[in-house]
Amino acid sequence: MNIAVCVKHIPDPNLPGELDGQRLKREGVQGTLDPGDEFGVETALQLKQAHEGEVTLVSMGPPQALEGIRRGLSMGADKGVLVSDDSLQGADALITARVLAAAIKRTDFDLVIAGVESTDGYTGTMPSTLAELLGVPQLTFTNAIEATGDALKVHRQTVDGYQVVECSLPALITVTAGVNEPRYASFKGIMAAKKKPVEELSVADLGLSADDVKVAQNIVDISQAEERKAGEVIEDDGSGAAKIADYLKEAKVI
Repeated sequence: MNIAVCVKHIPDPNLPGELDGQRLKREGVQGTLDPGDEFGVETALQLKQAHEGEVTLVSMGPPQALEGIRRGLSMGADKGVLVSDDSLQGADALITARVLAAAIKRTDFDLVIAGVESTDGYTGTMPSTLAELLGVPQLTFTNAIEATGDALKVHRQTVDGYQVVECSLPALITVTAGVNEPRYASFKGIMAAKKKPVEELSVADLGLSADDVKVAQNIVDISQAEERKAGEVIEDDGSGAAKIADYLKEAKVI
């Protein structure tokens, strides 16, 4: 089974975020592999162990994004692909999906794995767009996976529990944080990662034009999030339940 895992190098989420104008500052700040993507890498490694094959990490970003790929390679992935181009600065989720799709189509993939959403963006739309561009079915919010031959069965997490969903391969899945426990990179793995192949590509290498990666959205304003307001305290004088019901009706919750 050949698996492509989408990974992203982001500013360290454990440090205070900085803005560069109206965008998140990425140059000159400490970066790391998105913690959510580690679950995707671990999922791919477990599937590879069970079904053999190859794990390829695919990323888009500036040259320093190679650090994120090396982190995944040190966990055990086989090779990486980094698409880096000045024209991709400020790319939105659609452009990101378009670029990753072009890169993944160059590989012989059976399965594409992505996190539910990136820690620095939180749009949650890129994986679904990627599946559409690749022309494959998608199974989202998966927390348990079983691959059998040319089919995939997953438990899809919902607010009410989980759904059991099955589809044929090739396919794309997004994995939640509960799907596994990512392994730590050993010293041997870190050293081996330095010798593993990473292909670095430009937009032109993918056969994409300037129009394909032209950003069509602008950030027009940034403001501080409102502070959370204190809740309303309802004292129970015997009619507390009725007061709560009235409050919920007024809020149109019930």
